[in-house]
Amino acid sequence: MDALKQRKPAGEPDGRVAPELLARVQKLQIRTHRLVNTALAGSYRSVFRGQGIEFEEVRPYQPGDEVRAIDWNVTARAGEPFVKAYREERELSIHLLVDTALSMDFGTGDWTKREAAAQLAGLMAHVAMRNQDRVGLTLFGPETLSHLKSGKSSRHILRLIADVMTAPVSSEPSDLHGVLEATGNVLHRRSLVMFFSDFAGAEDGGRWVEQLSRLGRRHDVIAVRVFDGLEKELPPVGPLWLRSSRTGKAREIDGRSEAVRAAWAADAKAREERVNKHLARARVDVMDIHAGEDLSVPLVAYFRRRALRMGRRQA
Repeated sequence: MDALKQRKPAGEPDGRVAPELLARVQKLQIRTHRLVNTALAGSYRSVFRGQGIEFEEVRPYQPGDEVRAIDWNVTARAGEPFVKAYREERELSIHLLVDTALSMDFGTGDWTKREAAAQLAGLMAHVAMRNQDRVGLTLFGPETLSHLKSGKSSRHILRLIADVMTAPVSSEPSDLHGVLEATGNVLHRRSLVMFFSDFAGAEDGGRWVEQLSRLGRRHDVIAVRVFDGLEKELPPVGPLWLRSSRTGKAREIDGRSEAVRAAWAADAKAREERVNKHLARARVDVMDIHAGEDLSVPLVAYFRRRALRMGRRQA
């Protein structure tokens, strides 16, 4: 795996983004900005920044303090309640890894899987910027394509979304192991890592699973699995001509056949279960996003699950 490289924004030879693509990117940015102002306000900070990382002092209890913060040993000795206070990390480092395999350009709704990944990446970048956190980006395919240094400005977010949207693609399988290994080598401080992929061609659970597990032991890792509805369920229409993104071969599918639809769904479920098994073995968080749905819904649901889990751990 080559070292992570810097590059100019993709699009036109001089680094400018084509006008029609820029309009698409700006539409994504406006949408993510609106979602941040509605569904995600406050959730991000409470989940990722709210508990602090370093013990600072024990101080007398004040009205409004959480009961779970009480230091019962000190309270018993002093005869009055004391709580543990923590100093919050001043800046959280977020790094986004986005798969640019050709299969990520598939979509049957308003958005392709790649555009869904760009939207969620922009959503996280926006909410991070509001909390003065920095966000970096790595794009990868059969090899690492580029590395965008961490930043937290509006212009940086626009660049981040544009880079995801305009990255070159390859029909070759993406090198999950290579990018995870390279990320582990360059991230020296503990970070939140979001790993976007549809995991097509990654069902064998090879070295990438162990590398993901290793990365998860040092960093807070979320595997974001992107899918399109057609990949799970074949609609009752037909005939359909589908072309493999890896082999280029086309095949006719009759969606009117119940047997064909049942076999399609069973095959999709089996693939999903294999990937689920590998991600469970890596012991990282998992978030599923549907390319055709409101992406704030799974993100808010994940925030809530994580908050509940944190509450149980601290109880």
